[in-house]
Amino acid sequence: MSEITAPFPSTAFTRQAGIDVPLICGPMYPCSNPELVAAVSEAGGIGVIQPISLTYVHGYEYRAGLQFIKQLTKKPVGFNALIERSSELYHQRMIKWVDIALEEGIRFFITSLGNPRWVVEKVHAVGGIVYHDVTEMKWAQKAIDGGVDGLIAVNSRAGGHTGSRSPRQLFDELATFELPLISAGGVGTAREFVEQLAIGYAGVQLGTRFIATPECKASDAYKKAIVDSTEADITLTERLTGVPVSVINNAYIRRIGGKAGPFARWMLRGPRTKKLMRTWFGLNSVWRLKAGLNKENGASEYWQAGKSVAGIHDVRSAAEIVHEFADAWRD
Repeated sequence: MSEITAPFPSTAFTRQAGIDVPLICGPMYPCSNPELVAAVSEAGGIGVIQPISLTYVHGYEYRAGLQFIKQLTKKPVGFNALIERSSELYHQRMIKWVDIALEEGIRFFITSLGNPRWVVEKVHAVGGIVYHDVTEMKWAQKAIDGGVDGLIAVNSRAGGHTGSRSPRQLFDELATFELPLISAGGVGTAREFVEQLAIGYAGVQLGTRFIATPECKASDAYKKAIVDSTEADITLTERLTGVPVSVINNAYIRRIGGKAGPFARWMLRGPRTKKLMRTWFGLNSVWRLKAGLNKENGASEYWQAGKSVAGIHDVRSAAEIVHEFADAWRD
């Protein structure tokens, strides 16, 4: 497919981010490798760096990884800051990562799981923008109180940690804030992309569709599972992180089940024990996800994916996907 040459209609999001196509390759642990992030940005959308994926999974020294991505594309890329203060050590590491990202010229940030104010203050000081992941109005209000420039509206069709509302319900709920909204979840085809923009979203975030690309370093087994799955194969389980996670219903997921056990539920109710339980869940989840990225046998691993699998039938280049979606929107 040819590169984008004709003028593309802008949105509030594309004007803020300085990109052509209102399309984000969402940050994914463990799938956000540098080649995938750069490929989406180079094609006209924007790829978002997931720092734990960059360093822990793909083995880059953090600044060197950012500089490698800059060698692959001169176009804007984003950065995902998970700002939940699970520990002071992690918080200080995230502060350092944000500072280095700003030093390396990154100006688009997506924050998740906490109060974004400190990120907003740093990013706004150099003319950047911050969007925050939300699943409902109360979290959106807290993000807006923190000064964000837009909202990533995570709906019930998303992969990984998912929301509870449909794309239309979430848009109607959040539109009153009069900030640019990004639809996140359930988009695997150009038609679905255009439908989300027609609702009124300023952009769309994709994850699962970009795993099934040659640029993504996920295993062939993971990609095949996405291509072969239908919407009915997507299920939720609490056994991975303590909250519902959207995954492909493979043998491992069927074995562990969907509900957290009695001990985990008890631990998650206490303000102190909750952090311990989430830390345990997180460490186990990190190990499983990393293994599932690289292994070809999914029997003892799990794969995050959203309901967009229904429209994903092949492994295609990231540029091809961006250009197809762009052409559909322009038409």
